[in-house]
Amino acid sequence: MRDVLDELHRRWAGGETVGLGTVVATFSSAPRAPGAAMLVGADGTVTGSVSGGCVEGAVYELAQQVRADGVPVLQRYGVSDDDAFAVGLTCGGIIDVYVERVDRESLPQLGEITDSVHNGQPVAVATVVEHPDADRLGRRLVVWPERTAGTLGSARADDAVADDARGLLASGRTGTLHYGPDGQRRGEGMAVFVNSFEPPPRMLVFGAIDFAAAMAELGAYLGYRVTVCDARPVFATASRFPQADEVVVDWPHRYLTAEAEAGRVDQRTVVAVLTHDPKFDVPVLEVALRLDVGYVGAMGSRRTHLDRMARLREAGLGEAELSRLSSPIGLDLGARTPEETAVSIAAEIIALRWGGKGRRLADLDGRIHG
Repeated sequence: MRDVLDELHRRWAGGETVGLGTVVATFSSAPRAPGAAMLVGADGTVTGSVSGGCVEGAVYELAQQVRADGVPVLQRYGVSDDDAFAVGLTCGGIIDVYVERVDRESLPQLGEITDSVHNGQPVAVATVVEHPDADRLGRRLVVWPERTAGTLGSARADDAVADDARGLLASGRTGTLHYGPDGQRRGEGMAVFVNSFEPPPRMLVFGAIDFAAAMAELGAYLGYRVTVCDARPVFATASRFPQADEVVVDWPHRYLTAEAEAGRVDQRTVVAVLTHDPKFDVPVLEVALRLDVGYVGAMGSRRTHLDRMARLREAGLGEAELSRLSSPIGLDLGARTPEETAVSIAAEIIALRWGGKGRRLADLDGRIHG
């Protein structure tokens, strides 16, 4: 829902009733992940997507129906359908889409939810998408780390789902949980979709150079909160990096240490060291490679890489720590310009995150989406 949240809030605040379709589960080679959403307004306009085009028409018609009658529907689309090529996913995937009516009455907490997302505060929205009791279908519990709002129909269900939703929220995951009709953990019959809105992951770019500007722009496009840091105030200016969320003048290793100690670095954080100057990059890499972060990469030639590795070994880093370093940074795309280099770095980050191999899909068989 994150991709349509602002438009949903705008219409909700204006008193409009909309139809909202959300991907709650995927199987095989599905084009969109759980949480992808499509909004259909009262004027018939569409915001967002649930399948990248495969089943949008069918979901559009269903959303209009649900907006009118208020009866939510959990609908499966896939190649197993008789009309697969009419409304199914010809790519071979299967998706479950939950379609509901949203207005100020059905989702009174939307204002708080939107504020939390914009302020970088974690929040999860848990919705009953399947239940033997039709009156429980569509019930909602909004979960923050320290409180909840709404109810799924019983204290037992609320307690169980709140605990599990906080677990998903802490790990940045969105998905469907299954329980007994009253929240029994070893039962079945109730499915609850938990849409997690964790703060965006961080991208820390060290080195205020032209490659950093391109990296900041692409990082922002991919949904990262981007920080550019350099010890040289003449280069580390906001005007040179308009796409960065913040530009910091500090020694890279000192800044990264302070951020880690303040708890602002986690497993989703990516670190790109673009200085290729040993007085900057060796100290910050010494810190970064000892942190539990998602990615650490460093720019430089093969000669720079070998010198850097020797210096890091002299600083006391072991082979296990050094094996986490992506250096030279990026995938072999033949990149030349700063923009192309940023694409190669982003491609490596994506491949490592999802287990991709960085090869041409045309040369491979099997599923496209893992």
